[in-house]
Amino acid sequence: VPAAWQRPYLNIFKHFRVEEGGGSAREGDVAALTDARLKGTVYRIRGSVPASSYLQLPRSGTQSLGLAGRYLYLLFRPMPRKHFVVHLGGGTEENLVVRISFSNLFKEFKSTATWLQFPFVCGAAEGSVCDRAAGEEHLVGAAPADVRWTCLVLDLPSILSLYLNRHYRHLKSVKLCSNLLVKNLCTSDLVFDPGVTFSEARLADLACRGVAPMPREMAFPVPKGEKWHDLYDYIRFPSEGSKLPYDSIQKSCASPAAVLEDPVHQLPQPVTLTKAVRDRLSLIHQITSPKAVSALWRR
Repeated sequence: VPAAWQRPYLNIFKHFRVEEGGGSAREGDVAALTDARLKGTVYRIRGSVPASSYLQLPRSGTQSLGLAGRYLYLLFRPMPRKHFVVHLGGGTEENLVVRISFSNLFKEFKSTATWLQFPFVCGAAEGSVCDRAAGEEHLVGAAPADVRWTCLVLDLPSILSLYLNRHYRHLKSVKLCSNLLVKNLCTSDLVFDPGVTFSEARLADLACRGVAPMPREMAFPVPKGEKWHDLYDYIRFPSEGSKLPYDSIQKSCASPAAVLEDPVHQLPQPVTLTKAVRDRLSLIHQITSPKAVSALWRR
């Protein structure tokens, strides 16, 4: 359970003074920029080789972030036509450190006792040219030209439990490698739904189900008359209600407020998938290997 100072959420960049460079290490081409669309500071990490440029927390590999929140939120945008890599270090109750990596460089899911590698599928904007021409080249590999800002929510205890049968203790480290634009990181035991306003959350009494609006300092701006989910991508991993682990990280179709029943147990709700999304999911199952996941479940 997170300590009091980590509740209800922890703004990682702010707490570890990333802007001042205090609690982080930078290598290669890492720069703080003002993003006109997001109306705030973002970090651009770029380089010809993903491992050559990175933003790392904490500064030293011998230190630990010690963050115990169940969910890690990464607010980011892959760079168009580029590859990126993210590495997370998760500490377990068994005193192991498991590396959780995801990248659009990875072609299939791979695992060892201490390393999980997930392919990340960069979806194009709904209705765009890339989306309409959703062939394999747009789904696996370099991000499409119109890739969107994304809120990625990683359920860290579920990942370690599902894939390695380990008990999660805390987030030890984060390493963001090129090519990425990153707005922020946070941890929390709450499920934040960026598409829900504070007034809507109160009316629906979502707090009793562990769902909350995205904190203002973590939110993407939504112009008047627009809807969050029409502008940005929301990815929850593992997907809500999934009985078996997925072998890639990809866009979800449902809002947390529509899916979540309580903060511990997620139950699937009927969701109508568009043809484009059905085709995308079908293709992903064809091009990624389920063998490694199946083997894990037979243990």
